[in-house]
Amino acid sequence: MGDILERAFFERPATEVAPELLGALIVREIDGQRVRAVVVETEAYQGMEDKACHASRGKTKRNAVMFGEAGHAYVYFTYGMHWMLNVVCDDMDLPAAVLIRALAPLDGLEAMRARRERDFGKPGWLNGPAKLCQALEIDGALNGADMCDKSTGLWFEKGFDLKADIVKQSARIGIGYATEPWLSLPWRWYVDSSSLSDLIKL
Repeated sequence: MGDILERAFFERPATEVAPELLGALIVREIDGQRVRAVVVETEAYQGMEDKACHASRGKTKRNAVMFGEAGHAYVYFTYGMHWMLNVVCDDMDLPAAVLIRALAPLDGLEAMRARRERDFGKPGWLNGPAKLCQALEIDGALNGADMCDKSTGLWFEKGFDLKADIVKQSARIGIGYATEPWLSLPWRWYVDSSSLSDLIKL
């Protein structure tokens, strides 16, 4: 554990990266204070043909980062109130990304608690993309940040090796605007929280 995930890890289709990010650590450093959490839920968005992907209607100012270099953060604002963190995948000009949907806290709990005091200690208090962005102080200022460079204050590290039988798969959530077959593709991967209880504090 502890080695940063390098760019080559992300230079693959999002459908390959998403399940392999489970068990990895996401690290956030602010003013010299470092927090770490385990990735326990992801979703893949793959290419302009994917009708659930932000890039399905072409390149825009909002989604431009998705068309760039793999390993960069794609952070967007939604519902007029929430930030969402994705990491760009695949080749240049081929828009793909993995949405980080849930984390399990590992280190720096008090720093995360200060940002999410209301739900701290409750089961799954980081089980949503907006919740985790709040806890890790991730917002639009990090859109485009290179997550393969620690100087940006946001990166992934190698974490826990998870057994295949504890990884679950389902259709993606909250994409009712998409059409079939994209609506039903099993491109969401997650780990049941009870399966990690021996490793981390949830």
